[in-house]
Amino acid sequence: MAQQWNDFRRALRSGDKDAFDSLMNRARMHASASTYAISLDPTESALLSMLLEHEKELLDLKKLGREKDVDGGKDGVLRSSESEE
Repeated sequence: MAQQWNDFRRALRSGDKDAFDSLMNRARMHASASTYAISLDPTESALLSMLLEHEKELLDLKKLGREKDVDGGKDGVLRSSESEE
């Protein structure tokens, strides 16, 4: 699949190539799980792996944000989700 997308990668700007390579690496992280889901198309497996890694990162960021809200952040001020007037 990665070989099929090489032409697309070559057409990207350098910063986008880094992001693309990161996505490809995320897909490779779950290659073993993809072998169990034989019915999935290889592209679907890769995309699902990328989405899974993004979801994990999003959940970690949300957790970190909640911890900062509870701990008061770096400046010791307790944060609120409501805007102050």
